[in-house]
Amino acid sequence: MNTENLQSNFYKLRHNRFFEFFVVAVILFSALVIGAKTYDIPENVLLVIGWLDIGITLFFLIELSIRFIGEPQKKYFFKNAWNTFDSLIVTISLMPVEDSELALIGRLIRIFRVLRMVSVIPELRLLLNSLIKALPQLGYVILLMFIIFYIYAAVGSSFFASINATLWGDISISMLTLFRVMTFEDWTDVMYETMVVYSFSWLYYLSFIFLTTFAFLNMVIGIIVNVMEEEHAQEIKEQAIADGEPTIQDLSNQIQELKEMLKHRP
Repeated sequence: MNTENLQSNFYKLRHNRFFEFFVVAVILFSALVIGAKTYDIPENVLLVIGWLDIGITLFFLIELSIRFIGEPQKKYFFKNAWNTFDSLIVTISLMPVEDSELALIGRLIRIFRVLRMVSVIPELRLLLNSLIKALPQLGYVILLMFIIFYIYAAVGSSFFASINATLWGDISISMLTLFRVMTFEDWTDVMYETMVVYSFSWLYYLSFIFLTTFAFLNMVIGIIVNVMEEEHAQEIKEQAIADGEPTIQDLSNQIQELKEMLKHRP
């Protein structure tokens, strides 16, 4: 079997749905093995789990090799951040660090193997990539939310510190209290306590909840959904290019060329 046939067969294997489901099953089994190690189990069972862990690591090495060999453009393989992440996890997992000072790091790396689920399932990759690309826009929303928190915390500390210094003693404690209010964690107890002294203080809490929980939360959801739609459209476009299908831009260019030909036709 020549190199091209091997690459073609591995390319088909890495995109085979059954193979992908099997890889996901191994990752889930790996997560169960990691969880089993946290229990107080007999030595013989622990030994079996250790051998299973070695087998899982070797399987990941084989699966990564299949993906690399099946990649038509191997020079671009490590330009993909997920491929680099998988390679790093598998490489460190192969290092014998269990009986060394790096044993804790080795165990942590094995825990992160569960994250390979994201690199295997395209829908999870799309979700995480959208979240990362939305961070710059979310940063401005978070900054505005911090300003609102700071203003309300300053007001709360000024008026309510004499009522309950534990909750409103200074601006930092007041911000923690407001976070409790925003997450609806027994926030009515906080409100009723201040209403004993300031009967209209409910306006303070309701306006804060409206601004943070409702308005800002919807803004965050809107930004993430918008970025997800853009990422999905980009993925469809890239897939169409990879499959050799004409894109909308290609069709538009072809129509424009036909118009130009008709103009110059005698």
